[in-house]
Amino acid sequence: MMSDWVVLGRVSGLFGVNGWVRVFSHTAPREGITHYDPVFLNQKGEWRERKIEAGRTHNAGVVLKFAGCDDRDQAIALLQSEIAVRRAQLPPPSPGEYYWTDLEGLRVVTLDGVELGIVASLFATGANDVMVVKGERERLLPFVKGSVIVEINLEQRLLRVDWDPDF
Repeated sequence: MMSDWVVLGRVSGLFGVNGWVRVFSHTAPREGITHYDPVFLNQKGEWRERKIEAGRTHNAGVVLKFAGCDDRDQAIALLQSEIAVRRAQLPPPSPGEYYWTDLEGLRVVTLDGVELGIVASLFATGANDVMVVKGERERLLPFVKGSVIVEINLEQRLLRVDWDPDF
């Protein structure tokens, strides 16, 4: 079952003394996270609605100013909070495209039927995205459709891969 929440990033640090925060954004382009209204921050296991007052790119990252967060002490309380939107706020993915959150939890099976584990998370490397697959051990598999990723079946919660289980 797909989550109602789609995580777009997380608060990763402080920026200045006026309540701005650094954000690690999963959106492409990175500054895309600044265009959502509202967003929700996961604080202590609870999603809380927040409005982005301002946001921009800064060096290789993104900085945000949340409404009502006007000083460094208030910003400290937001550190490490995940930033998400409700799935209904996003357009449906194009055919053959997926939101990472929809791939997390899928069973990963080789073409020969060997279970490798489940998709625990994904991350970008620049060259291609990488899946973290946790089973009897942790594996990092490149998310390359066609050569490594052979089939994605969200209904069956299955991801079939062309991968040597000993690698």
